[in-house]
Amino acid sequence: MDLLLYRYRHLTVLLVVIVAQLGLLAFQVRNNQDVRLIRVWAVGAVTPFARVLEAGRSGASNFVDDYLLLLNVRQENEQLQKTLASAQLENQRMRAELETAQRAEALALFKKQTPMKTVEARMFMNTTGSGSNVWVDVGSEQGILKEMAVITPTGIAGKITAVYPSASMVLLATDPLFAAGVVSQKNRVQGTLRGQGSSAIVDFIQNEQPVDQDEWFFTSGSDFIFPRGVPVGPVTSVKQGLRRKDIHVKLAGLAQGAEVVQIVIEGAHAPIPDAPAAEALSLQTPPPAEATVQAAQSGPVATDADRIVDGHRGKVASAVPPAAPKPSPPKP
Repeated sequence: MDLLLYRYRHLTVLLVVIVAQLGLLAFQVRNNQDVRLIRVWAVGAVTPFARVLEAGRSGASNFVDDYLLLLNVRQENEQLQKTLASAQLENQRMRAELETAQRAEALALFKKQTPMKTVEARMFMNTTGSGSNVWVDVGSEQGILKEMAVITPTGIAGKITAVYPSASMVLLATDPLFAAGVVSQKNRVQGTLRGQGSSAIVDFIQNEQPVDQDEWFFTSGSDFIFPRGVPVGPVTSVKQGLRRKDIHVKLAGLAQGAEVVQIVIEGAHAPIPDAPAAEALSLQTPPPAEATVQAAQSGPVATDADRIVDGHRGKVASAVPPAAPKPSPPKP
């Protein structure tokens, strides 16, 4: 049997294929379908692979599109960052020029108004990390001496602690070693200004002495360094302590970060300005004197006081006897 099948193997395969085809045709006719069953099987077998290929193609296309879009967005972002950086630099430059112009204007006004003789100096280096000691570009060649006062147009800044031919060291008013005599503007309470690293306090003021919030302090001249009347700054906080008041002030001379200072060569004391007074009441302009007299003579009495005065005038006039008539000259 095996030998027979081997001998007629080609005929056997052909018969199997013909029988399978007839069976498939019979199944298709029986199901009354217009599509060939083999085609259905072929489509079903090919569809998953087509879906995978389409997904890969669309994914690659979307990736390329997104990549190109991201490249454009990145370039636009870099351009915007450059534009923003340029605008920030321009803003800083204009702000620096404005601050320089304001300082120059304040300095010119200060020189015009103050009777003190000063030397202008520029800070160029800090000696410590806290910045409480700085160097200025003037020295003994410009007449600078140790213990001279250093001020700005808005208030005190420090004092000279060391002098060299072309430079000097300034101890800023924020340093704990700094001290200066001060007096309050409103109550004329005297104390000692001391630095606190980044701010300052007024020490040696008893709890019984009055000091108000936002009250200004000025130099008192008692330290023989700062002339009397130089602004120090307003009181930012005041409270009772164990024996003395705890008073913190804001240094007006260093509030804007001084770069150019004035070293006082010849000081001149100035009076402490009075505290801001209450707003005066606006009075109407008084009427002319002639109109007042005419109204008093011909106008009616408007108030009870006027009636009383008018009554007293009548009584006085009735009490005075009439003057005697002058004698007529004798007839010739």
